[in-house]
Amino acid sequence: MRQIPLDLVHPAGTSRDHLVVSTANADAAALIDRWPDWPAPVVVLAGPAGSGKSHLGAIWQELASASTVAADCIGSEAARAAEVGPVFVDDADRPNLDEAGLFHLLNAARSAGTQVLLSARRFPNAWGVELPDLASRLKAATTVEIGEPDDILLAGVITKLFADRQVEVEPHVVQYLVRRIERSLSAAIRVVDLLDRTAMEQKSRITRMLANEVVAALDEGQEELF
Repeated sequence: MRQIPLDLVHPAGTSRDHLVVSTANADAAALIDRWPDWPAPVVVLAGPAGSGKSHLGAIWQELASASTVAADCIGSEAARAAEVGPVFVDDADRPNLDEAGLFHLLNAARSAGTQVLLSARRFPNAWGVELPDLASRLKAATTVEIGEPDDILLAGVITKLFADRQVEVEPHVVQYLVRRIERSLSAAIRVVDLLDRTAMEQKSRITRMLANEVVAALDEGQEELF
């Protein structure tokens, strides 16, 4: 008989203490730690989905007491926010970007002497910006690349996710997961959540055999079977 687990929420830690640093994100983490000693008032964190850009943005938001502006809601209020303090814009390269709104935001920050942190999947020159003045502002920004999570980063994140749930997992199981899952932090969160729930239902430990079953189900899009 399976035990039906409570649908408990395990929020992802977004503090500096929760950040696992490796060669993949070391430059970005160092730049965040350097604030306010930045080489430019506008910084772009560029990296693939699930590479930890939002986590770094949340760390900087707390460190700098920055406002957060949604990329699809850039307007006059965003510019006013930049006039009084730092601003973080996540997913700035999303489709249908309000180029005029972002230009006014960057201008407001420049005039007020504040900073803007933008996160994006691509470098600014690949955003397809049509407004020349905005393209010029973005060209002057400092861009820091975040690479795909390497083995060290992925193993550290998986270990920490299990520790946050007070679940002990042997290192060889963690290494197996590192070799098998998609190389992204979002994939790590998904597999840890499913493994934890499955182990609770089956009243079992998280073994390599169980990890193999869960990863295979994720690969085949059959996680609902667990």
